[in-house]
Amino acid sequence: MTEFFAKYFPNVVQLGWSGDSGWGTSIGQTLYMTFWPAVFGGILGVLFGVILVVAKPGGIMENRTLFSISDKIVSLFRAIPFIILLAFIAPFTQLIVGTQIGTTAALVPLSLGFFPFYARQVQVALESVNYGKIEAAQAIGATNTDIIFEVYLREARSELVRVTTVSLISLVGLTAMAGAVGAGGLGNTAIAYGYDRFCNDITIVATLLVLLLVIIIQLVGDVLAKAVNHQNR
Repeated sequence: MTEFFAKYFPNVVQLGWSGDSGWGTSIGQTLYMTFWPAVFGGILGVLFGVILVVAKPGGIMENRTLFSISDKIVSLFRAIPFIILLAFIAPFTQLIVGTQIGTTAALVPLSLGFFPFYARQVQVALESVNYGKIEAAQAIGATNTDIIFEVYLREARSELVRVTTVSLISLVGLTAMAGAVGAGGLGNTAIAYGYDRFCNDITIVATLLVLLLVIIIQLVGDVLAKAVNHQNR
């Protein structure tokens, strides 16, 4: 196997596993840039998604001002191309993490690039809940907090898993562009060490590894969606 890779993927072997540009380092950076933005951006996404549903006209906590502000914030960040967002919020990134370059610096724009897309996905998932169940909960005296957690989030959990899966796959794609701020990762390896240096074998392997990560996320998401859907029955 080693001889096969050395013969057909010489640049991949030469790049090695460890070191600043090694495959192990690149994989770790991609996972790092996927996990933390998913946590931070996910919290913001759920928060804004819930607000967009409960504060909308006719919602259980109708607040037109809050809904309008939240809707505009989500729409604004979603409209900004990610590569421009990287540069636009550079001063804010500097303020938060103390630097504008590197893997940790990429977490800020990645989180802000992830949350509006996820917020819209959460909004759609929650709006799919049968309104009759919400009315039934109100009829028995459930509070708005109860309705949010026990009706909206509980009844929509299967759909929430599905939209989370889609959003995470999108986030993996954003990590590739994060190389513009020296964030590293598999996307940066594919471009900087593969495409730019005409090392096609590196580009191919980096792409396959990204695809493998996407497939794993999709498979795990499908299994979890089916599991929670079964629990809802």
